[in-house]
Amino acid sequence: MAKQKRGLYERYLKRPLDLVLASCAAVVLSPVIGITAVLVKSRIGSPVLFFQERPGLIDPKTGKERIFRLYKFRSMTNERDANGDLLPDEDRMTKFGKTLRSTSLDELPELINIIKGDMSLIGPRPQLVRDMVFMTPEERRRHTVRPGLSGLAQVRGRNSLSWEGRLAADLEYVDNITFAGDVSIIAQTVLKVFKREGISEEGISTSTDLGDYLLASGRVSREEYDRLQAEAKDILASL
Repeated sequence: MAKQKRGLYERYLKRPLDLVLASCAAVVLSPVIGITAVLVKSRIGSPVLFFQERPGLIDPKTGKERIFRLYKFRSMTNERDANGDLLPDEDRMTKFGKTLRSTSLDELPELINIIKGDMSLIGPRPQLVRDMVFMTPEERRRHTVRPGLSGLAQVRGRNSLSWEGRLAADLEYVDNITFAGDVSIIAQTVLKVFKREGISEEGISTSTDLGDYLLASGRVSREEYDRLQAEAKDILASL
């Protein structure tokens, strides 16, 4: 899982720029963040924020991904069936929630993650722990850099890309981190947000998990699928 030698920008400038830009964005966008929080409270309910553990930068001491808590505005309700289980995502996604996602306003709290050092402005998007366990060692090389608020895969199509396309774009970014490249991705991200492109896969509200995709396409067996899902649950339970 070795990564090529880092350049000066990645080693010395990327993190300080992340901190300065995310802090400034949090201040400038504070009215938008406040209004969005009030709307989430009134339209969807409490809690306003959605928390979820995601794999981040690999710890050089352990060789494993650090698991951090991602912050987002809620876009779905907590409706459950008669057995107390959460309803499918598409049933819990409200019209207002779809608007939050299509405008990317739900991701504004991730500025906190950037300031804390969990994330970067630009990098591979943090996936779920249950996605991580299905990645190959080469694909998990995406975790040799901080995950990003946006990234190369997002400007190339976001969730409308196949899993292969997303992961390939992530690795391409990891191997070619430059200041000019990050500026270009930021500019393209702003354009994508205004156009509301690539938010979800055609016909569904949220992206298909990597494990479900691999199982449906016959690339993993049911036995392997169940084993890796159990591994993901064990990782989360150990936190």
